[in-house]
Amino acid sequence: MNIKFYRMAGTTLLFLLLLLTRSIVNAQFTKTHWATDGYQYYRIDADQLVELDTRDSAKKTVLLTKDMITPAGKQPLRVENFFISDDGQKVLIFTNSKRVWRYNTRGDYWVYDLAGKTLKQLGTARPTSSLMFAKLSPDGSKAAYVSEHNVYMQDLATGNEKQLTTDGTKKLINGTFDWVYEEEFDCRDGFRWSPDSKAIAYWQIDASKIKNYEMLNTTDSIYPYVVPVEYPVAGEDPSSCKLGVVDVSTAKTTWMNVPGDAIQHYIPRMEWAKNANQLILQQLNREQNDSKLFLANASDGTAALIHDEQAKAWIDAGDGRDPIGWNWLNKGKSFLWLSEKDGWRHMYKIDLDGKETLITKGNYDVIDLTLIDEPAGYIYFMASPDNATQKYLYRIKIKGGNAERVTPADQPGTHEYEISPNGKIALHSFSNIYTQHLSEVVSLPDNKHISGKLIKLNETAKNKPEFFKVKTVDGIEMDGWMVKPTNFDPNKKYPVVFYVYSEPAGATVTDSWGSGRNFLYTGNMAEDGYIYVSLDNRGTPAPKGADWRKSIYKNIGLVNIEDQAMGAKEVLKWPFIDSTRVAVWGWSGGGSCTLNLMFQHPEIYKTGIAIAAVGWQLTYDNIYQERYMGVPIDDASRQVFIKGSPITYAKNLKGNLLYIHGTGDDNVHYKNAEMLINELVKYNRQFELMSFPNRSHGIFEGPGTTTYLRTLYTKYLKEHCPPGGR
Repeated sequence: MNIKFYRMAGTTLLFLLLLLTRSIVNAQFTKTHWATDGYQYYRIDADQLVELDTRDSAKKTVLLTKDMITPAGKQPLRVENFFISDDGQKVLIFTNSKRVWRYNTRGDYWVYDLAGKTLKQLGTARPTSSLMFAKLSPDGSKAAYVSEHNVYMQDLATGNEKQLTTDGTKKLINGTFDWVYEEEFDCRDGFRWSPDSKAIAYWQIDASKIKNYEMLNTTDSIYPYVVPVEYPVAGEDPSSCKLGVVDVSTAKTTWMNVPGDAIQHYIPRMEWAKNANQLILQQLNREQNDSKLFLANASDGTAALIHDEQAKAWIDAGDGRDPIGWNWLNKGKSFLWLSEKDGWRHMYKIDLDGKETLITKGNYDVIDLTLIDEPAGYIYFMASPDNATQKYLYRIKIKGGNAERVTPADQPGTHEYEISPNGKIALHSFSNIYTQHLSEVVSLPDNKHISGKLIKLNETAKNKPEFFKVKTVDGIEMDGWMVKPTNFDPNKKYPVVFYVYSEPAGATVTDSWGSGRNFLYTGNMAEDGYIYVSLDNRGTPAPKGADWRKSIYKNIGLVNIEDQAMGAKEVLKWPFIDSTRVAVWGWSGGGSCTLNLMFQHPEIYKTGIAIAAVGWQLTYDNIYQERYMGVPIDDASRQVFIKGSPITYAKNLKGNLLYIHGTGDDNVHYKNAEMLINELVKYNRQFELMSFPNRSHGIFEGPGTTTYLRTLYTKYLKEHCPPGGR
């Protein structure tokens, strides 16, 4: 269910495509590796590590050859990621990775010393592929990593390894996180080197009281066996969380004395406060509607509150950036923070004494903070004040004022920028709903093309998806897109297929490549004669202000369903829509929405395909579900969960339903499918079921799985919602 979309860089479609098309995803590949001057950057090219120059596309300097990364007597390392020390003399290489839940975050690490011309493996005493999140110390003399729930440090000159924590177990987790922190807060890398390389700050998660959800693997051995996952469902206490600072010379940990119950609060963000003496951290209460920022003394553990924000609904963890890093200003005396306190997602400067200053003003949302160019006095950020389906680069003076659009006005769509540390160069990518992804290097702030593919709209694209707006009887205006049949005849009536997600974790209506494409359909929907439509309801993370996004608070399964259904009714008024052939489908939160639409509005939707859906909200994890629905501590607070759950309305099914779920889903457990089955059986509501043995939430594992799923989806849709104009 946790599919992060606020930045609008990806949609539910993209997320599911990634899940379906590859089983190895490296969570550590998050950004470009820039050289110190900001004009060069590093990439893996033909099994070599090369330095590329943004000003000269023909210039390529080989930093590491294939031979240099070939251990004696072994095959060359398959570089999955790399990191370069601050002094540029050492390269940390990640290889031989293994999957942990969603991503390949454990593996082997090697260090190549450019001066000494040596290649050495880290943690040779540790099990193969067990190292996680290895990092070179700022002074380049040491490396640290997590292995089997403990934190280790290794001297690069001597190779000596020191174990810094010794109490780690599967339930007492040092330096990384449990399932739910990873899934819902994007917390994976759980330790940070101090700026002086003398200490390491780390999280410790105590999941000893968290009950296991026991999945049953019935396919990988003669006898079935249990796969336990520590999984706190809504209403169950979270894991206990605390922060420690360990001295790398003595291996002594000092625990931070952060006020508040360690179980009833979360700490989703922590960094060193631009010095070796203090940590800065964010603490959220369990309801996630009170965000506190603390400064903690690394020597004695005392913590001082510097900022406190409370809200009626939820407050997002962090500031929308990568969970690693903090947005510092004025040599660490202040920082930037994003808040929706005035009704829009705006940027504030907060001093360490707690004083805050609003930087951005106006009726628009800051989608993403991109770069602080302090020498030039500007902040770059992403926004789209006039069209919530798009995304552009803006800049504003650090002292505030009017925001200035950097992205050219003749490039409507979705833009991404990776800006170099010097603020003068950016790797710019662009797409819109009819133009495939293009990438170029541009200068800033003029956004002038330097190299790469010149950004040019695909004006010759055929059968472009169309954007539209509908206003419901409740006065709610929603964005949507529509793909019409290839040989569309306005005098005929066509079947319509609605694609839904609808929850706070995802938006489907974005002006980006991939929107309007049905990746599960075998063939071409437009050529076969379908109209394909998607709508974004209230509660989706579109940049339309806090009221739009937070209106779904304690109303998942109600507000979003009503908006979708009333929006569909407006679409059905179009003269070329056949109201007898109306289908809806979705995955994860979209699967839940599909079920609710089929059950709550059977008069509209005749055919539904729901995949990996949360059928009963009280079965889903506490961080996600409690964030949006409150904490179910008694019968009254449980009612909002029950009222929004599809199973509550299953008896109303009238149309054709295909339900699909993987029995090995550690995210939305297969229990949801079985509870749904029981309810449909109870009321004799006929439906079709496809269970994929031992497949996870993405249903991609195993030979033939993706092909079978796509074939099944297409066959069912054609049988129960026949294509073509009539």
